[in-house]
Amino acid sequence: MTTNPIQHQPEVASLRAARRHRAALLGEIHFLEQALAAPARDPGWRHRVGDRLGGLRGAFTEHMVVTEGPEGLYAELLDHAPRLARGVHVLIREHAAVEATMTALQRRVDRPEITVSELRDWTTDLLRELSRHRQRGADLVYEAYQTDIGGET
Repeated sequence: MTTNPIQHQPEVASLRAARRHRAALLGEIHFLEQALAAPARDPGWRHRVGDRLGGLRGAFTEHMVVTEGPEGLYAELLDHAPRLARGVHVLIREHAAVEATMTALQRRVDRPEITVSELRDWTTDLLRELSRHRQRGADLVYEAYQTDIGGET
């Protein structure tokens, strides 16, 4: 275990892993945002959006493993601060909702009858949902440990 210099408390491995995966997830979010913002008249636009959405789905799946697993962050949070059980369960339910949204969106990307405007709206809704989820997760970790997991990453 390393020590958090700001709080002078041990930093658990699950928290370090969550920080790493949080940064990777944010990177995939940015890649999707860039693909979405590109000119839609470009013939490769849908393909790039689909690829970036696939990358985000992979990063989000890894996020779920790192947080929900038996040795994951949520198990550690519950051991450290059982009072946060409700918040942890909310985040787990959000995982299922975000995953379902991404799966539905992935199916729609290559369907020509779906307009660019619809895809952008749905993807923007997904990105907003992810942003709120990430913030709730950071707030819960802060409440448990009174430490920031990296809002800037």
